Amino acid sequence: MNAKLIVSVSALAVVLAGAAGVVAVSRLSVIKPAPEVRFNPLAGEPLSTSGLRGKVVLVSFWGTYCTPCVREMPKVVATYRKFAARGYETLAVATRHDNPHNVARFVSQHALPFKVALDSSGDAARAFGNVRITPTVFLLDKQGRVLRRYIGQPNWPEIHELVERELAP
Repeated sequence: MNAKLIVSVSALAVVLAGAAGVVAVSRLSVIKPAPEVRFNPLAGEPLSTSGLRGKVVLVSFWGTYCTPCVREMPKVVATYRKFAARGYETLAVATRHDNPHNVARFVSQHALPFKVALDSSGDAARAFGNVRITPTVFLLDKQGRVLRRYIGQPNWPEIHELVERELAP
């Protein structure tokens, strides 16, 4: 196979995996710092990735139009409730493709207990490696480094295990 065909087949596999809700995990061989991004939450003061240091953070790029995103939201909420008191934070980032009114309505109807931000410009998605598929989830350690990236539905047992490890004294 030539290199162009291999790249095209790989790209197609990622798109199909995301569309099917299949998990694609990026295991980072070198833990890299999360990009410095300023978020505009629906409620409260603006925040940044550096402002979240000291906590284990789940950053989830999602959309109200995304069936797998909506389907996984109860797991995002349950994970937040399980670990929040111990120094865990969740930031759900609605992509630029989402309608801000739909996001606000979803947050209200589902009483989401964590921070929700709008990425109307797409700057946050670009900074996090040009996120194009929702859901895409990043787990950050207390130092603000990306531990894992999940494209499609995340592996929740693995996330819980990683969060437990990172929150351990």
